[in-house]
This record gives sequence, structure tokens and C-alpha cells, in this order.
Amino acid sequence: MATRVMSVFGQWSSRVFSVELNGTSAPLYFALRGDQPRGEVPGLFSTVQRNERCYGLLVCRGDRIQRAKSYWVLRDKLLTELPSQCELLPMSSFLPKVKDSLLKGYFVKDASDCTSLTERVLKDLVQDDLVLVCSYQPGADGAVWSQHAWPRKERRPGLADQYHVVQSAAPDYHPSTLNIVNSDVFYSFEEAYQVLSECGHIIPESRAVLALADQRREARHKPDFPVIVIEGLDATGKTTLTESLREALGATLLRSPPQCLSPWRAAFDREPPLIRRAFYALGNYITAEQIGQEALLAPVIVDRYWHSTAAYAIATAVSGPICNLPPKGSEVYCWPRDLLQPGLVVLLTLDPEERRKRLRDRGQGQTEEEQKLNDSKLFRLRVEEAYRSMSGPSCVTVDASPTADQVLQKVLLLIRDKWHL
Repeated sequence: MATRVMSVFGQWSSRVFSVELNGTSAPLYFALRGDQPRGEVPGLFSTVQRNERCYGLLVCRGDRIQRAKSYWVLRDKLLTELPSQCELLPMSSFLPKVKDSLLKGYFVKDASDCTSLTERVLKDLVQDDLVLVCSYQPGADGAVWSQHAWPRKERRPGLADQYHVVQSAAPDYHPSTLNIVNSDVFYSFEEAYQVLSECGHIIPESRAVLALADQRREARHKPDFPVIVIEGLDATGKTTLTESLREALGATLLRSPPQCLSPWRAAFDREPPLIRRAFYALGNYITAEQIGQEALLAPVIVDRYWHSTAAYAIATAVSGPICNLPPKGSEVYCWPRDLLQPGLVVLLTLDPEERRKRLRDRGQGQTEEEQKLNDSKLFRLRVEEAYRSMSGPSCVTVDASPTADQVLQKVLLLIRDKWHL
């Protein structure tokens, strides 16, 4: 922990800071300088009203499990204890183009008359050594803003009391992309396994999942029979198609995440993304072992697999429009080398309004995932774009708007063309 803290603060003046105002556009960026600059007020601070006070909070403590849990808890604490007039915005700090350098936190704009209450809440965080807390203040002429680090229990090497805030150019890609690999999306069994191992002492369910993962046998990378994965958003017809393919091909039907993880899904869905994604990544490897065994005997149809795990994780980690996503060809879209590959991945697509109609006709309660898709058009577009960017194997898109039988025939044609069945 001490080594990480020293490296973070030793590079403080080299870092770029980002704040997301509305989640629908690119973040606003600023940097820090020791000398007083000349120039315009950074874009973020040009939106600050005269009666507002600004604070930045970044989670810098402990190992990755502690940081993930602390960030997850921090939002609820701030929303509960700060005055209602405080606006809470996602904030991060990173070293440009340096992987795993992202620190996450929140930017607070306080327009309340309760400055003492706001600062008492923030000072408690400082005393707990949970986060780094800074306040932002305008210069006498209003043209220069400065960042003031609040006193902590210990002086941090390389962290001055005050820096001047300056405009910073936007990085090539959204800063969240720096931490996606083996944090939001996992690319090896060992990496996902290690995360759950590290949180076994605070999440008892982890031990049961690890015990299940330990029983996994190495899956064969080249199954004897075809393996076909069906992907797509809810209500695109995955269930109907997978059942029909099972009957048409005499295949085995598997679903991911596997049924054996059901007892612990609710518990892990309440955890921060790092832990939740590691849980579902292990689910893919357990599914892979099942595929390997079943594909010795017959074709295998899989209802969702790694592509959906990765697409939703990437779309959640990277906010804003689809241009914020990593570009096609990025390593984040590449299939894990140690995970059994399907021979064909079919992505069912459907007009958004038709999909919503089908969901209404079902009359079922919405999952949290589906609620997010409905609430945010941008989130849905990011998920769909992430699906289209996957490689090794990539997705073959099939329009799901015709009748179920027509969709089935189209997919059977793809299968027969590939395997000459």
C-alpha cells in the first residue's frame, strides 16, 4: 500500500483529471501546475456559479479490492450525508496512456447554505484516510483556479498543498479504457480467480465459487462437434432460437452464466464492478468446461457467453457516446487466449421499438440490465457497438425481426455453410 501511495502522489503534477457533467458527452479535462498560469478558466470551472463551492475526492487507499469497495460505498455515503443542494459528478485522475493508472472518485459542486455540514462530511473522509480530498478556489481576478489538498494524518510525498488548475487537452481515448483489462473485462482464468481469492475474507460467497472453479477441468480448445453461441439483447428471440436449434441439430443447449452459479448471483450483483465482473468471468470458464465435455458427443448451442460479459462491462465502464469506446482493433475486444472458442457467434439484432414492444408483451418484470438499456439510449448503443467490435471470433449479425422460423432458417444456413452439415 505504501509503495502505491508514494507512486501516485509522486506523479501528481503529471496527472490529468476528468469530470463528467452529464454522461452524454465527453468528460471535461484539467491538469495541475505549480506556477501561476495565464489564460482562460478551464471549461469545468466556467460552469461554476458564484455561490458554489467545489471539491474533488479520489479513492487512493489500499489494494484494488479495498479501492473498489471504498469507491462503491463512497457514493452512497455522499448522497446520504451531503446537503441535497450538492451535485455529485463522476471524477477520475490518470496518467495519459499509462495502463492501470486510473483513480476514481467524485467532484462535488455545493450550492447549499450549509458549508459547515459539507466540509464536516468531507473532513471525516480525510480523517479515515479513505480518500484524497481537495477544494477548488477561484483567484482574485476569477481567471485562475487552484486546487488545495486538505490536511491528512500523514504528509504525502510529492503532494503539495496547492496547485494551479489549467486546461488539458482530451486524451486519445476515454480514460476508463486504461483500466478495462482484467478489471472490467477479464482475459484469463487466473486473473479472475485471483480477484475472488483476494476478497474471500470479506465476501464469504467467494470461497464457494472458488471451490466450484477448482473442480473445473481444462476445456478442449478444438471441440469435436460444432459450438454455436447466440448473443443479443433481451427480447431479440434468443430463447426461441436456441431451443429451435437444439431440436433441429440434435444439439445440447447450455446457458451462461451456468446454473451452478445461481445461488450466489444476487450477492455478487451487489458488489463493485471489479468483483462482480470477476465472478461472471469465472462463470464463462465453467461454461467452457461444460461445452468441452458436451461437444465430444453432439453440437452445442450456448445462450450467451464471453461476448455478452465483455460488451456489457465495456459499455458500463465507458460513459457517453459510442465515440468514447475503444477503437475497433483494441485489445479489449479480443477473445481470452485460454477460453474455449465457439465456431460461430450469432448476434440477433432488432429495432429498439419492436424490442420494447416484445418486452411489454411478455408482461415480465425488468432486470436491472434491461432497465438500464431502456433508461439510456446511449448505453444500448454502446453495448451494440461493443458487440460489433469483438474479434477472435467476431459476431455474425442476424436481423431478428422476421418470423421465428425465418430467423431459424437463416441461422441454420450459416451453420451449414461453415460446417458443411
